[in-house]
Amino acid sequence: MKNSYFTNLNLPKTDFALLLFRIAIGGMMLVHGIPKLIQLFSGEEIVFANPIGIGVTASLALSVVAEVICSGLIILGLGTRLAVIPLIINMAVAVLIYHATDGFQAQELGALYLICYVVLFYSGSGKYSLDYKFLKK
Repeated sequence: MKNSYFTNLNLPKTDFALLLFRIAIGGMMLVHGIPKLIQLFSGEEIVFANPIGIGVTASLALSVVAEVICSGLIILGLGTRLAVIPLIINMAVAVLIYHATDGFQAQELGALYLICYVVLFYSGSGKYSLDYKFLKK
């Protein structure tokens, strides 16, 4: 019971927690990104938001890059700190621009993803990642 309230970091447990966190958050974002990827390459007319005024195709393509490619990199732990930057931007646009007038219920999921990506930006990918494998000295 005493160990339940111990506040010092246990690095092996923290590294394992980061692995689980990366896989979970990356996998959950893929669920949002794969339908967008299919829409992008379907050949049909693209129906997507244009919140920053760059066009619907460009907006969809940037979302696909962030939600599919960057999520895959996060799952692998490859370039994690760089891979979360497009996702942070994507979620910030979703929360602060696209859903700005929709109220908290519409903003909540995007805000949760945004917080998760900011945490990964600061924490890095941990020991159980390709980043660690390639960058360890």
